[in-house]
Amino acid sequence: MEILTQLFGEGENQTTLQMSARAVVIFIITLILLRIAGRRSFGMKSPFDNIIVILLGAILSRAVVGASEFVPTIAAATVIAVLHRLGAWLGALNLRFGALIKGQKIVLFEKGRLMHDNMRRALISESDLYASLRNNMHVESFDSIKSAYMENNGQISFVKKAEE
Repeated sequence: MEILTQLFGEGENQTTLQMSARAVVIFIITLILLRIAGRRSFGMKSPFDNIIVILLGAILSRAVVGASEFVPTIAAATVIAVLHRLGAWLGALNLRFGALIKGQKIVLFEKGRLMHDNMRRALISESDLYASLRNNMHVESFDSIKSAYMENNGQISFVKKAEE
């Protein structure tokens, strides 16, 4: 036990070497926890997915600097990773639950009309939507666009009209 104390230190008074040793261990544990949480935690970026990134960073940083005890901190981080995995799994099985925790797309343009009420709800102005249209579709008008959506990850997507 004495060797662990010398290697990792105790409390908040640690040497550079001790804090570095803690950082290496936390890095490895974080990799394992992110594998448990699943790839979607870094790929999808919905608010549900961003939560795990923020919480794991906040929780695990406490273990690196010695602000909290090591084992309870790792246990709390593991619970967060497992909850994220469970929530993603349940959301994939049940569409209503998935919509509740991940959100739903919002229609911004459909049938040749801008959906102003939905745009207000999504906090998107016309100029924002047109800028996204130019950036993503490389066109300046909605003539070739069937619909536009704000996806649950905050991205704006466009569906082209079928070619005639």
